[in-house]
Amino acid sequence: MNNMKILLLSFLFITSNVYAELSADQVAKLGNELTPLGGEKAGNSDGSIPAWEGGLTQAPSGYSEGGYYVDPYAGDVIKVTITPDNMAEHTDKLTEGHKALLETYPDSFKMNIYPTHRSAAAPQHVYDATKKIAAAAKLTADGNGVDNAIIGIPFPVPSNGLEVIWNHILRFRADFAEREIAQAAPTRGGSYTLVEFSDQFNLQYNLPGMTAEKLNNIILYFKQEVKAPARLAGGILLVHETLNQKAENRKAWLYNPGQRRVRRAPNVAFDNPGTASDGMRTNDQFDMFNGSPERYNWKLVGKKEIYVPYNNYKLQDPSVKYADILKPLHINPEIPRYELHRVWVVDATLKEGSRHLYKRRTFYIDEDSWQILTVDQYDNRDQLWRVSEGFAINHYNVPNLWTTLEVHTDLQAGRYIAIGLTNENKPYNFDAQFDTSEFTPSALRRAGKR
Repeated sequence: MNNMKILLLSFLFITSNVYAELSADQVAKLGNELTPLGGEKAGNSDGSIPAWEGGLTQAPSGYSEGGYYVDPYAGDVIKVTITPDNMAEHTDKLTEGHKALLETYPDSFKMNIYPTHRSAAAPQHVYDATKKIAAAAKLTADGNGVDNAIIGIPFPVPSNGLEVIWNHILRFRADFAEREIAQAAPTRGGSYTLVEFSDQFNLQYNLPGMTAEKLNNIILYFKQEVKAPARLAGGILLVHETLNQKAENRKAWLYNPGQRRVRRAPNVAFDNPGTASDGMRTNDQFDMFNGSPERYNWKLVGKKEIYVPYNNYKLQDPSVKYADILKPLHINPEIPRYELHRVWVVDATLKEGSRHLYKRRTFYIDEDSWQILTVDQYDNRDQLWRVSEGFAINHYNVPNLWTTLEVHTDLQAGRYIAIGLTNENKPYNFDAQFDTSEFTPSALRRAGKR
């Protein structure tokens, strides 16, 4: 995509408070010239981005249901390795964050670029729902919620930045999911203590047959228990995430094993520190971005071809150990995979009178899945501070495109935090099923006392 097209897209799509519903002609494009979720079906002019042909929905040879995900692209050869020496040749396809990583760590950081595979896919009921709701879905008057949307992507042809962010929040990840993951925040020298979590998700917004009445404004239930180290073990977080956050804010509770009590946790939001994160990530950086968008103005810059983390099966491969990934300053650059994809670019600037650690954030969102893949975060001096990367894979047995590891690198501290490590544990379990009764404060109290 040339610069003229990027500028044209910027002109067409940048709006401040226009929450328009789609016309019948626009809806008809879904599944035809557009993918069922709104991406451009065609490849780019030079063929470096292929056409979308349905994504990856068949498991490759060697995969066993419930096991780790076999890399379907293991035979791919690196096209180019970007280093500080040649980054000028690729600057138009690099985020500001990746440029900064190359410049900050010239002796160790690099980006291995592989052939592009548009592997993103979702179940048919999500495609059907997206087409059904696209003409009626709209943002609430304050932009802090979505009306007339259920199961599908509400804004497959977005007209503003808020719509793109809500697409990410409401994207399909699974019906239910269970995972046992590790988090590490290495020091500058590379030493770290693993924090281990057990996570459970009931992602009821996307459930087949879901209705607005049954949803009752709760788009997902989330429960997270700290399993290790011993000094933190036993703490449990419970979250009810809402669709219309103006009508009802997120509800959260914490079980404290020392006090054996459940307390409301209104601070589990925005820029308060994430669980056991050593202050290296905020609550709203979990899942790349979550929660209310109310503290920012969201500007849709347009769509651009960018090198982003994609199809990172190696990062969950059990033959790769945590120590292979976790190195000083940044994760081991030999393991991640980057590909050229079209992404929506959204700039978030802090509203006057609002407070947040990040004055400005630039999001790069996959056109095929609405998964945020990278984020540049700026401090109150307008200096680039932290770079976030969502290393996504297609869990082809679902199918979904979701991160297998999230890494937030602090350029100023020379540190980073990695959350989602599963290599030495077990793969995600998408066959789990959870009733909403398991996500109540009383259930949290019972779970904590066992």
